[in-house]
Amino acid sequence: MNRIKNILLALLSGLILAASWFSPFTLLIFVGFVPLFIATKNLHEATTSRRSLKVWGLSYLAFFFWNLISTWWIYNASLEGAIMAIVCNALLMSWVYLIWYRIQRVFGSELKFWLLVPLWLAFEYGHTLWDLTWPWLSVGNVFANTTSLVQWYELTGTSGGSLWVLAVNILLFNVANSEYKNIKYYVKPIALVIIPVLVSIFILSIRTVNPEKELNVTVIQPNIDPYGEKFVVDFNSQLNQLHQQLLQTKINANTELVVLPETFIIEDVRENDYQSSEEITNLITLMKIHFPKAAILTGASTYHVFEKGEEITATARKFHDAEEYYDMYNTALYIDTNRKCTFYHKSKLVPGVERMPFPGIFKYFEKYAIELGGTSGSLATQEERTVLSDQIYHVNVAPAVCYESVYGDFMAEYIRKGANIISIITNDGWWGNTPGHRQHLAYAKLRAIETRKHIIRSANTGISCFIDEMGNITQPQPYWEFAVINQNVSLNSVKTFFVRFGDLISYASVFLAALILLYSQFLRFKMRKKSLN
Repeated sequence: MNRIKNILLALLSGLILAASWFSPFTLLIFVGFVPLFIATKNLHEATTSRRSLKVWGLSYLAFFFWNLISTWWIYNASLEGAIMAIVCNALLMSWVYLIWYRIQRVFGSELKFWLLVPLWLAFEYGHTLWDLTWPWLSVGNVFANTTSLVQWYELTGTSGGSLWVLAVNILLFNVANSEYKNIKYYVKPIALVIIPVLVSIFILSIRTVNPEKELNVTVIQPNIDPYGEKFVVDFNSQLNQLHQQLLQTKINANTELVVLPETFIIEDVRENDYQSSEEITNLITLMKIHFPKAAILTGASTYHVFEKGEEITATARKFHDAEEYYDMYNTALYIDTNRKCTFYHKSKLVPGVERMPFPGIFKYFEKYAIELGGTSGSLATQEERTVLSDQIYHVNVAPAVCYESVYGDFMAEYIRKGANIISIITNDGWWGNTPGHRQHLAYAKLRAIETRKHIIRSANTGISCFIDEMGNITQPQPYWEFAVINQNVSLNSVKTFFVRFGDLISYASVFLAALILLYSQFLRFKMRKKSLN
């Protein structure tokens, strides 16, 4: 009976955590871990054999259903990718929980849930850095649809939200676990919920971001079916279709920047000789007709041929008919008003989709990577962020290609390098009309708050829009429709506390987690030595 009860509690945790990812159930996140904590306590007190394995099993059950219900939509793009993302991410979460459980036992017989906090936060941060990265369900992301509660993310980033949620869950568990309940037991969790909300309201009331300049921006949502049209119909035909659509659309000839979505240029552009690219030439010609003053930011599939003496990368491919190597990229391409091109190569690639993890080790398997963009095999990246600048319009764009916009610390690096606006170019059509594209849009609001930068968002099939510095969306376009939107957006050089100092909570958590791990090993060593004596 107790076994079934614990399984139901773990399942309840998974369902609550998943529900919190969907508006209007966000606040359920504050109790999402509590049933799992109760089940863990029950096992800890009642079981003498294989406790660690049973605790791991319960946590995996909870986290599997959390991942399944929240991110099932991945299967629209790739069934294999969905299985890997859901199964493996739940596995990683449950390993963290298991590590916590085994470590805290060294510190005494009572469960010490506070030790979980730095371990979990360190995991979330580490999950943004390696080749199997998938931080979609980092706990702090849950407030993407309730940004009025977390305006203080400009100080902490999303790790502050993760800390907030875990702390409240632990305090509420302590209340539920107490035999002697009175009002004082509720003061701490209630205060911990209310105080950050009041801080957020206060920031909203006093925060102003004065624009140093305005830029007239036009965003195009071409609405090309990624499965049935985009990589089947040639690029010039797509340009002609866009030309006809623009002729029927009210446009602003004073536009200073035109933004097009991810991989809008589908034909591979050789970066070493982009001046000879027919695709770029034709795009410039079309934009001159409709937007004669505008610079262009667009997604493109590009490649770089290695010159003699250049170091060959782990992702490099060899031409079939020549002794030359090249790298393929998912690129943000900026064409300034002088028609000079600047390239930024997407660096946060989707594991197993755009890139085989650890290509230096698993080079042979790169052909099995499922590239959603017109090429096959693993794409290459770049180490440093490239700010796309135009001296005429004094604009410095931070380009985020697709799900790079999920990474707060990653995007903050652009702002540290002088970016005064953020542009997200994406193709969310792979996921279909599912919660996937709406979640992706919502996460962009968190980047606006963290950096206090205006965001321009161009999505192939939607939702294209503008997002102001407070996280408010303007001109959102319907999904699966052609659209052209225009707006003056503000440029500013503000650097928030989070931008200037980085993700301090995560850095501290990594340090604390390392200390906890080392000290637990030290205690184990002492206990073992004592038992031998």
